[in-house]
Amino acid sequence: MASRLHAFNRYELKYLVPVEQAARIRDELGERMDRDLHSPVGGYGVWSLYYDTPQLRFYWEKIEGLKFRRKLRIRHYGDLDGVTDDSPVCVEIKQRVNRVTQKRRITLPYATARRLCDEREMIEHSAKENAFVDEVLELVVRLNLQPTAITGYQREALVGRDQDTGLRVTFDRRIRGRDRDFHFGTPNAQNRFTIPPHLSVMEIKVNERTPYWITDLAARRNLSLVRVSKYVQSIEAFGLAPRSVFHVREEDLPPAPALAPLPLVPTPASPTTRRPTEASHS
Repeated sequence: MASRLHAFNRYELKYLVPVEQAARIRDELGERMDRDLHSPVGGYGVWSLYYDTPQLRFYWEKIEGLKFRRKLRIRHYGDLDGVTDDSPVCVEIKQRVNRVTQKRRITLPYATARRLCDEREMIEHSAKENAFVDEVLELVVRLNLQPTAITGYQREALVGRDQDTGLRVTFDRRIRGRDRDFHFGTPNAQNRFTIPPHLSVMEIKVNERTPYWITDLAARRNLSLVRVSKYVQSIEAFGLAPRSVFHVREEDLPPAPALAPLPLVPTPASPTTRRPTEASHS
């Protein structure tokens, strides 16, 4: 059996950016970067089911800033409509070692991923996948991991070219989720926004060093680094834990764009008194 295992290390920088500004930044980046081949115009859906202990161990490790921490998730790329047992998903361990983000994942049919993570059964795998599958199974059994939250968003991705081939920039908008109905294929599942919909999360991901022109762009556009975690945001938005220093608070956010005023409707003139017609506003 061919290995379906994939692993990579990255440094990540995150920014909260209003959606309209994000579109302008994306267009500017497009002058020096290429659109990811898997990212169509308008982006693609990313849905993640996070596992945690009944005491939310992985959540608290993030809050406490442990230098080594892990979390387990099943991730689906695309819309949730039509998800079946055969749909490909990634079982992924995302871990932080000091400042480096490491991801290891295996691509499996959805039913097989659920057997591994939910039913805690050993699955068929290749010799190269053995260590990873054993680690996932050991985590879910030893820590009694269970489905805890689903997050979803629409992502657009750009990749570097030439000397910037290790660079990747993503824009995530419409960030939402739920704390129940954990099957991806649940019909009419109710999701709610966990970050206000007028904001997007911009992530700069590099293998080693951030290109100077990226940091110049961030400074020129007055972007401020944020420590935002979609999983932490979901846990706190659903009331599963108190709000922490990582929580995105409305009062700290850029305001939503003002709505354009509605056009004024002229008042008809009476037979005896003529009133000037009020100009409408666009």
